[in-house]
Amino acid sequence: MKGIGATGLAAEPAPHYLAAMPLPRPAAPSVLWNDLRAFSRQRPRHRWLAAAGAVAIPIGILVAFYLDSRTNTVPRQIIHYVDSWPADRSDAEIKARQKADLERRRAAEQARQRQFQRIDDRLKRYGI
Repeated sequence: MKGIGATGLAAEPAPHYLAAMPLPRPAAPSVLWNDLRAFSRQRPRHRWLAAAGAVAIPIGILVAFYLDSRTNTVPRQIIHYVDSWPADRSDAEIKARQKADLERRRAAEQARQRQFQRIDDRLKRYGI
């Protein structure tokens, strides 16, 4: 055998057996079109419908996520009301106003609690 010495090892370097592979030639669009037509003729219609559904469902989900990400992204306009007070008001007037504000806030909280209690009572009647 050429290139192999008495010890079974290569006596001299052999040429590479893997040469550079040539790239395939670019196919013309007409060849692609003919291949697609031949492929489509071999498949029954129900497989094409299933394939269209399999492609349409993930696309629909992605579109829904995209549209959902575009809604309610701008923060709402917040209006801050500032009361104008006379500079010469007394501490008693300030405390009276704070007490009145506290009473209004507690009344609003109790009204809100009553609304939630009515909802809870209705849900209990339905067994929820």
